[in-house]
Amino acid sequence: MRKILIVGAGQAGLQLAHGLLLAGGYEVTVMSQRLASEIRDGRVTSTQCMFGAALDLERRALGVDLWPAAESGHRIDGLGVSVPGPEEVPAINWLGRLSQYAQSVDQRLKMAAWLELFAERGGTVVINAATVSDLDHLSTLYDLVIVAAGKGDIVGLFDRNAELSPYSVAQRSLAVAYVHGVEPRGEHPDTTAVRLDLIPTVGELIVIPAVTTSGTCDILFWEGIPGGPLDTFDQLADDPGAHLAHTLELIRQFAPWEYERCAAAELTDAGATLVGRYAPVVRKPIATLPSGRLALGIADVVVANDPITGQGSNNASRAADAYLTAILAHGDRPYDQAFMQAAFDSFWAKVAVCTTWTNAMLAPPPPHVLDILGAAAQHQEIADRFANDFSTPDDFADWLLDPIKAGTYLADVAAR
Repeated sequence: MRKILIVGAGQAGLQLAHGLLLAGGYEVTVMSQRLASEIRDGRVTSTQCMFGAALDLERRALGVDLWPAAESGHRIDGLGVSVPGPEEVPAINWLGRLSQYAQSVDQRLKMAAWLELFAERGGTVVINAATVSDLDHLSTLYDLVIVAAGKGDIVGLFDRNAELSPYSVAQRSLAVAYVHGVEPRGEHPDTTAVRLDLIPTVGELIVIPAVTTSGTCDILFWEGIPGGPLDTFDQLADDPGAHLAHTLELIRQFAPWEYERCAAAELTDAGATLVGRYAPVVRKPIATLPSGRLALGIADVVVANDPITGQGSNNASRAADAYLTAILAHGDRPYDQAFMQAAFDSFWAKVAVCTTWTNAMLAPPPPHVLDILGAAAQHQEIADRFANDFSTPDDFADWLLDPIKAGTYLADVAAR
């Protein structure tokens, strides 16, 4: 039986671990920095919205849907975009309809449940914040070591790929609050939707309906251009109440059409806020340990995109699926450098366009993208395509990312 160690208990690591257990023939160990109870009772670690295609992958790997929409009372059926105008109403305001529902489950709730289920199914869980020396020693005990922990010293083992990493510093400051009490948008009260409020020269407000440890909620997520008026949360990192008050004041100032429905919001719990920033990066997938043995990186260890497009957990699911496929197809052969590179290449093929799109969203939109956003308000087909491409981002290469293709597409839609 082949022995595999996965360091990190997030979306990619646990999805892959479950997939290997269900496949059979593998002895799988997950190393987590925290107990499941500590994850569940801790501070929020992320925003997330998983779209239909990625949800399908994770449910297949786990063999179960732990939060079916009918039982959790939560599903996301749309994705809307607003851009402010000269008055206190959006100049652009539309809603795209999703063909498959999306879902956002607080990763405290999700990863704690997945970790417990992994242990119940016979997987081995080790609680330890692995260091480089730990990893080097453990590599002698396993056929394959996969690093799925996107933070800590061990990430430094993976070299930055400068060719695929256009940014060397953070392009947004990030401020998150999980809240109860947000009302539906007035123009679409019957559709639960992610809302993207794009505020030129300032940043973005993203409102995500979600499920947390205390039930359904919303995530109020500011992405601020560094040095701008939204880049003002660092000093509030240890004051959740002040963080929420500042979040709401910025909504009143920069997205007033959202303010009334958010004005009565209350934090879901004492750990419901998060502040941070990081530079988007692609890293080389193979780390050489001090002994010369190798470790393979996965998901945001090797491809860390800014959360502006909500693709982090989706890419993690794609990574787990790609690596699971590679491992199962590899049979009894050694997990050598060629295998590791090929596994990463199969993942990169799934997320290269997504990474290009996400990096592009961090820059001021070019004229053809503004044309698309405006046209989506007039043509439901365009709004729906934009929304559904969050599930299948490769399609963006055929219109949104290419000005000539975009022009042709818009002309075709208008002609119809």
